[in-house]
Amino acid sequence: MVEIEVGNARILLGEGAGIRFHRRDEPHAAKHQLLLEFDDHSAVSASIQMYGGLGAFLSGELDNYYYKVSGEKPSPLSPEFDRAYFGGMINRGAVQKLSLKAFLATEQRIPGLGNGILQDILFNAKMHPKRKVNTLSHEDREVLFDSVKSTISVMAARGGRDTEPGLFGRPGGYKTILGKNTVGKPCPACGTTIKKEAYLGGSIYYCEQCQKL
Repeated sequence: MVEIEVGNARILLGEGAGIRFHRRDEPHAAKHQLLLEFDDHSAVSASIQMYGGLGAFLSGELDNYYYKVSGEKPSPLSPEFDRAYFGGMINRGAVQKLSLKAFLATEQRIPGLGNGILQDILFNAKMHPKRKVNTLSHEDREVLFDSVKSTISVMAARGGRDTEPGLFGRPGGYKTILGKNTVGKPCPACGTTIKKEAYLGGSIYYCEQCQKL
């Protein structure tokens, strides 16, 4: 989520909102749900792509679970998201029977970690999205933590994934390993064909050789 403060008002851009900057000599998006025009006639527009959310509200007014949780929990890019914090998350009894996808990418347990970036995190950890949390050894949990931190850090440093356009309409510089652009292609590690499967209301991508269930 991206939150813009304007005095005591807030504009909230959630996942699924395509945000674009328009120079003053550029036409605005034909369809949009939000348009902010500046004094120099440049603008920022936002449009919803299949799902997502936009909000405008006064400070303290929004009663939304995901918004509140996102503000209360540390970002995986922050120093507060350390081994001790992650260990406290993964050791809870309530998550032991969950799959790794459900644990990592639902209920905003980790702000900003959704299904899109989950795929490469689990590929780098060599773990299947359907694997249960309670099957992980102590060493496995260490590997998973390292993969969460390192994969997201590289994605952020390179301006996001190459499957998503940024504020200026250009795709990010992070080359996605598993996703819509690589399904059916050889795994970069072993050459096995990358698979796609519907799971938990979305798609998962994996190499069945490198990420054995």
